[in-house]
Amino acid sequence: MVLHKEGRMLYEGVRKLVAENLNQLAKDKIIPVFPTGGNADPMHRSQESDIFLKALRNVWDDHTGNMVKLGQILKYMDRVHTKTDKVPEIADAGLHLFLKHIVRPPIQQHICSAILNQVRFERDGSSINRSPVKGCVDVLLSLEVDESSLTVYKRDLEPAFLRESEAFYKAEGAKLLETCDAPEFLRRVEARFESEDSRTHHYLASQTAASLRQILKDNLLAPHLTGVISMPNSGLDNMIDTDKIEDLSRLYRLFILVPTGLWTLKRTIKDSVARRGIHINRTSLGENGGADFVVEEDTKGKGKARPAVAQKLELALKWVQDVLDLRDRFVYIWEHAFHKDREVESALNEAFQTFVDSNEKSPEYISLFIDDNLRRGLKGKTDAEVETILDKTITVFRFLTDKDVFERYYKGHLAKRLLHGRSVSDDAERGMLAKLKVECGFQFTQKLEGMFHDMKISAETMTAYKTHMANTTSPDIELSVIVMTSTFWPISHNVSPCSFTPEMTKTCKSFEQFYLARHSGRRLTWLPSHGNADVRVDFDASKIELNVSTFALVILLQFQGLAPDAFLTYTELQEVTSIDHSDLQRNLQSLACAKYKILKKHPPGREVEKDDSFSFNAGFTSNMRKLKIGTIASRVESGEERKETLERIDEERRHQTEACIVRIMKDRKQMAHNDLINEVTRQLSGRFHPDPLVIKKRIEGLIERDYLERCEDRKSYNYCRSRLNQRSTLNSKMTESKIAFVSGPLTPPPEYFVTHYEPLLRVAIKRGDSFVMGPAPGIDSMALQYVVSEGVEPAKITVYLTEYENRIRRHQYKWLEELGGVVQVEGGPTSERDAAMTRDSDYDILRYMSVEEQRIHYGSAYYPRISATQNNERRRMGLQSQIIDTSGRVTENVTVEIGPEQPKLVGMHSKASVFSKIKFRLFRNRD
Repeated sequence: MVLHKEGRMLYEGVRKLVAENLNQLAKDKIIPVFPTGGNADPMHRSQESDIFLKALRNVWDDHTGNMVKLGQILKYMDRVHTKTDKVPEIADAGLHLFLKHIVRPPIQQHICSAILNQVRFERDGSSINRSPVKGCVDVLLSLEVDESSLTVYKRDLEPAFLRESEAFYKAEGAKLLETCDAPEFLRRVEARFESEDSRTHHYLASQTAASLRQILKDNLLAPHLTGVISMPNSGLDNMIDTDKIEDLSRLYRLFILVPTGLWTLKRTIKDSVARRGIHINRTSLGENGGADFVVEEDTKGKGKARPAVAQKLELALKWVQDVLDLRDRFVYIWEHAFHKDREVESALNEAFQTFVDSNEKSPEYISLFIDDNLRRGLKGKTDAEVETILDKTITVFRFLTDKDVFERYYKGHLAKRLLHGRSVSDDAERGMLAKLKVECGFQFTQKLEGMFHDMKISAETMTAYKTHMANTTSPDIELSVIVMTSTFWPISHNVSPCSFTPEMTKTCKSFEQFYLARHSGRRLTWLPSHGNADVRVDFDASKIELNVSTFALVILLQFQGLAPDAFLTYTELQEVTSIDHSDLQRNLQSLACAKYKILKKHPPGREVEKDDSFSFNAGFTSNMRKLKIGTIASRVESGEERKETLERIDEERRHQTEACIVRIMKDRKQMAHNDLINEVTRQLSGRFHPDPLVIKKRIEGLIERDYLERCEDRKSYNYCRSRLNQRSTLNSKMTESKIAFVSGPLTPPPEYFVTHYEPLLRVAIKRGDSFVMGPAPGIDSMALQYVVSEGVEPAKITVYLTEYENRIRRHQYKWLEELGGVVQVEGGPTSERDAAMTRDSDYDILRYMSVEEQRIHYGSAYYPRISATQNNERRRMGLQSQIIDTSGRVTENVTVEIGPEQPKLVGMHSKASVFSKIKFRLFRNRD
């Protein structure tokens, strides 16, 4: 027929026969087995749906078999006629006919309802025969509605299935929340996810899986996250308290499926840690809420008060131990239930940091905890146990925001342990230093190691001095001196000016001559702000021994030999003593306005003004023969030791804040008030959180000292031109600023840096030079710390790292980058890094030990070597550039002018006829 041009008749005739056959099959096999829906029994309805779906699948199989046979018979027609008339091949036409005559109302509705009925029956917990459902789903997937490849499954079944699933799980979620506790809720939800995954895998289309899971998330999880995790007696807190690791792991697995789930989990964990932390903090205050005294009942029923400070150590140890225990519990949960999720870890760290910082005494408590373990912790504990405790303590230390407060306490406690010989084990001390080195950097431990060395040298120095004084004429004042390196000990480096009396100066010169004869090239400077003295004063009624500060002693001595009615004005006292106004006012307050009025103030009052005058109170009387005249403090805090420590911290912060303000303003020249406050806060936040009011006060102080000036709008500041002019004049007297490459030994003796490097670094700093250095311990780290402490702008400091060092040490220099410093990555081996520093610098500041020095320093570990420092020198010489070393040699005609050295801290104990004890502290600048 195709050959005789009758292909259309053949094609249409076949289609008609196929359509008639499909109609007959629908009438005979499908319509009779329609589910009636009249029986409410779920099992009966499931059986009806099963029979109907089997019948539909049988008709499909019969139809597709017939179409395959017809396709083989009419192959020539498909090859010739269908191409000419542009009609589907007979097999495709068969699919279209099946869709038209079988998948039509009412059969179409029964197909969807039967499949949904089976799904519903299975969701209710019953078993079904999945094979017929799978067969009918495959039929619907094979039938395409149009040329866009839209299948009947996608058009009819999937939307209905998803709508019913959404309604089902919305009701299911509400039901589970009302009837189940949190662990059971999570178990059932997880079971639903697993069953739906199995359903889509076995008899539904895989393309439905994503939409179905989204319905589960949106209806079973998302609306109930907060309700489940916060359930009373079964929520997250209860799971943590009862160590339900499996339930917590299931909670984590489910919550991370929802976009807001991890956020909810993190928030709840933070709240849980915060609640527990508040309880720990309240416990640390004691039942009396931190009062100055507690009352205890004795055996007779009478109460007696004792200072609450007696409980400080016990409370500190308990607080830290409670924090460690809480941290251990949450770390275990994080590792075993939360799969070490980094976001959860960050939330935990943030929560611990918040509640640790909320206890204002936490830095002191942590330091006391370490101090207790290092003083007596080895008693009853093995070295391994102490090591583990100290490791955990370092973990708590990381949560501190104000690490400078801890640093002050720890250095103070270490100083007390060393000065009073309370350290149980030097090995434990060294081990703790190693841990702090990892956390705080090498510069921190270099100071602490220097403290150990100074204690040994100080004893030898005083023994030699006493022997020397026994063989010579002693001064009128007996002197006892503690010699310490200024950069090592926890004492402020700021020297308050004060003009000593001739007797005091003579005594100081005596020790200086002795000391400098033994240590040439070093400089001593007395620190009167930290000294005190016992002075015997002749009043009209009696002689009384007063314990006063060094400043107060100098002030009192100005009245010696004056007439009883003589006056000294504030200005006269300031000129003759050279004491700063703030220190002078405080000491005059302590002498004239406090409890014991050794001086009379004119006019009377509690505040000292610059137009006041003072006279000696010869009529002063007291029943006691020894009095301590305390200095009026600028702040009143409970606890003398804590007050003193916080004052020192505040003082350091003031200086750091002022230095930060000056650095910013020197760079920006002009800046609005709010912008300056924000920038200072940002730069200092790595060490502590500055108070905006304190920043404002520091700005006022800098304005008073002509560092800054207000603009005409009164809302912004200028860096003073007078300061710029002073800088320009100073710089014009120096050589042009250059870039210095600092290098040296990895393990130098404690005095090596102070002796050989500080002089040249001071020259470079005065000249305004920039610095490049590596990350190695020893000279590199000490030089970095020194130039920063001397106020060098961070932008002038560059630390070079190899690629490997960048991966493992970059975090140690985050603070430098935040302040404006530069960290630069150069090369793979250290030789390439050193070559880059030579290339990018103008001269070297270096010194390598001689062979004899190496033999003494390294002992049996010595072997001949060419150090990296020597290679740096050779490399510089090969480039025909300049080099400066600390042995005094000048290469390439470079001349270095050593300017006057900056004073450091010094103190003493002394005795004379007028005053019996004058207590200072002597510090040594090992230049």
